[in-house]
Amino acid sequence: MDKVKVGFIGGGGIASIHLKNLAKDDRVEIISICDIVKENAEKTASKYNAKAYTNAEEMLEKESVDALFLCVPPFAHGDIEEKAAQKGIHLMVEKPLGLDVDTARYKLKVIQESGILCASGYCLRYLDTVKKAKEYLKDKQIAMIRGHYITSFVPTPPWYREMNKSGGQLVEQATHTMDLIRYLGGEINQVYANMNLQVLKDIENIDIPDATSVNFTLNSGAVGHLDCSFTQTDHRMGVELLGKDFRVVIDGGVNLTIVEKDSTITYPSKVDFYEEQDKAFIEAVLTGNRAVILSNYESGLNTLEVTLAANKSQELGKPIPLT
Repeated sequence: MDKVKVGFIGGGGIASIHLKNLAKDDRVEIISICDIVKENAEKTASKYNAKAYTNAEEMLEKESVDALFLCVPPFAHGDIEEKAAQKGIHLMVEKPLGLDVDTARYKLKVIQESGILCASGYCLRYLDTVKKAKEYLKDKQIAMIRGHYITSFVPTPPWYREMNKSGGQLVEQATHTMDLIRYLGGEINQVYANMNLQVLKDIENIDIPDATSVNFTLNSGAVGHLDCSFTQTDHRMGVELLGKDFRVVIDGGVNLTIVEKDSTITYPSKVDFYEEQDKAFIEAVLTGNRAVILSNYESGLNTLEVTLAANKSQELGKPIPLT
């Protein structure tokens, strides 16, 4: 194909970033936008000279697209992935992939059987600094990993504050930090979590924890933890990986510092990770090269499993093994 014909389901939030990037890419033609709010669908579609829809199934029936960006809340996926895959439409599925592991596993099965390309929205993997960190760590033995995602409360969208719609901060926001931990440190085999709605109980309709602490062990034998909270007025996130006489720090989610016994070197990021992610996905669709997709659906599912296991640990009050 000369150009990738792209459709969107979900036209707000993260979709606006993908749309901006794709509009600059001469390999892409934005065909259609679907959003359940008609005004939003029409406004966004008009901006990109695309057709507007409010029903995803109707859009998939009427429009011939090569790739679909699925940018809906975790509770709202329905069977969109399956229907797109069965039509041979390549997928970019934003994180988190859903709120139920069994449902996501079924979707993975359909995606794999269809043979389509499917990326998941773990954009931090596309950072130049993360690539450098991964290369540095490839022959290192990690002893401990420390992660954090500390920020302020997001008043919109309203579904974020409801556990059965967002899964909570760990599943919906700090999932990026957990994914970096997996990507740089290896697979997690057990989690134990403590969570509480401690100081923000006066927010209307809130039932997600405002403070979360997750301890975990990895297949390598390394141990670690991730803390997240939305009780602050500023935003901080990062991952720190420690071993004998070295420390690797991804600070602010983007910049890299490597500390060794006699030296400290900092590498500022020089790329837009969202743009790099979108370029890689389009390249994969055009060339069939799956290797340029750094987080496929299966990898996104593995991160989802860890975060949902943490929720289960809090519910049951015991460690949860991961297979």
